[in-house]
Amino acid sequence: MKISARVSVLSKRFSIIVIPESGQEARRFSLKSWYFTALLCGCGLFVGLLSFLTYSYVTRTLDLNELERLRVANNRQNQDLLQLAADLDDVRMELNALAQTDARVRQLADLDEEPAELPIAVGGVAEESGELVDALQREINQLMVEIEQRRQSQEDVRNLLNDQVSLSRATPKGWPTKGWMTSYFGMRKSPFTGNRVMHDGLDIAANVGTPVVATADGIVARVEYQAGYGKTVVIDHGYGYRTLFGHNSRILVKPGERVKRGDQIALVGNTGRSTGPHVHYELRLNGVPIDPRNTL
Repeated sequence: MKISARVSVLSKRFSIIVIPESGQEARRFSLKSWYFTALLCGCGLFVGLLSFLTYSYVTRTLDLNELERLRVANNRQNQDLLQLAADLDDVRMELNALAQTDARVRQLADLDEEPAELPIAVGGVAEESGELVDALQREINQLMVEIEQRRQSQEDVRNLLNDQVSLSRATPKGWPTKGWMTSYFGMRKSPFTGNRVMHDGLDIAANVGTPVVATADGIVARVEYQAGYGKTVVIDHGYGYRTLFGHNSRILVKPGERVKRGDQIALVGNTGRSTGPHVHYELRLNGVPIDPRNTL
């Protein structure tokens, strides 16, 4: 009974009527039940297979895109690592060069070596490439800070050396003229009164017209005639130093004129209160007379 029922169901027919819009005769299609069922199952399988293939294709495409993105990111990161490593080598070389230069300059300037405040390297190798990039960047940043410190150190040394050079050029030294010393710095018997008086400089005898030169760089502060020293030149050298040249026969500079050590400023004479041709040479520091013999 069951078998005959199933056969009866499968043997049933379905009719499909198609009615055209043009008014033509309707068409009728007759399908057996099993054929219709097979067609539905086939369509279902086709749709399922198509969905599966579509899903597989989309998933694979997404995976490939992700792999490509990761590959590009990895290549970029590798390039960053190579560039950072090259930058790190350059920074280390620059730092070493600066450190050597700084040490030599400080040695020449007789200064203590400047200790480095930052380490030249940082520890440990990072496990991940991203961490390695960060570690290299941190090390480069630290080295750049130390390079700036080294540069500042060199700038400080350079300024100090410039000050020392400037002070050296402004410090009177050497003879103001070619001659021989006839009177020294200190207490002496006055050639005019016979009394003991303070002599604030040196008397250097020379022939009239012998050049008188500046003993340090400076600016001519005064050019005047004094009753005692005759035609006189006063030079301000800075740093508290001043020099005076008296008894000149002729003055070759003007007030405000800049002079350097060795420049001619006057000619030896016998003007003022004098017993013969010579230069009265005074050296003062912060207004206090000091013995010029220590600078000859």
